[in-house]
Amino acid sequence: MQFFSGSSVAEISPSPAAPPGTATGLAGNNAHMLYIFNRGGVCLLYREWHRPLRTLDANQDQKLMFGLLFSLRSFTAKMDPTSVDKGNLGVPLLPGQGCSFYSFRTNTYKLSFMESPSGIKLILITHPKTSDHRESLKQIYSLYVEYVVKNPLYVPGTPIKSELFDTNLEQYVKTLI
Repeated sequence: MQFFSGSSVAEISPSPAAPPGTATGLAGNNAHMLYIFNRGGVCLLYREWHRPLRTLDANQDQKLMFGLLFSLRSFTAKMDPTSVDKGNLGVPLLPGQGCSFYSFRTNTYKLSFMESPSGIKLILITHPKTSDHRESLKQIYSLYVEYVVKNPLYVPGTPIKSELFDTNLEQYVKTLI
């Protein structure tokens, strides 16, 4: 991609080089961050694997991420060409209501999103050259159900503190390409 400014030309790469395993087929961890939110916007889990730059504290970062998801869901529902009832922009939607988005890509990352019927929102941030992660998010959600929801000691709505979940999540994320 090129930007022209007067007589000088600056060339800018559209995205960083793919990490090992993305294009070559070799196994590698391309996950950067994972967020799990409940229906009320409470961050139940935040994990990061590759995040070289920290600009916000964790609480502010989580609020901004949930706000981004809320806005994108509302926007995609409003822009849905198949729906007659558009509703008001910014009004909360129930799970499964309206048009949904699955991912978007910037030049530095790809955000993949999944919302369960119960309102649990999973956000996976990966390298921008990675493929579709809908199945990966379903697998992470299955781990969540198996090791968190089915745990009789877990109190719904509280941060996730399960060693079994953490161990299985780490093992699974290492396999992501």
